[in-house]
Amino acid sequence: MEARQVLRRPLLTEKATVSRETRNEYAFEVNTRANKLQIKAAIEQEFNVKVADVRTVTIRGKLKRQGYTMGRRSDWKKALVTLKPGNTIELFEQT
Repeated sequence: MEARQVLRRPLLTEKATVSRETRNEYAFEVNTRANKLQIKAAIEQEFNVKVADVRTVTIRGKLKRQGYTMGRRSDWKKALVTLKPGNTIELFEQT
């Protein structure tokens, strides 16, 4: 997979912001079929940084009701990427 296919979007939440400031850890929504090696390569290629660690978690979609019918949102995958000391991603620093 190419880097654009692996990375979906950055996650800009309060928890991710605190994690970024204290542990130099960035959160991304990624392709559900991407593995840790592909995620690491995509981050290093897209943002020109060195990755120390990648942790992933698959988030189950929530059940939602629409009238009488119950539906379910899609499952998605979150990657928590820890960068080596001295590396930052400018995309997050500007927000």
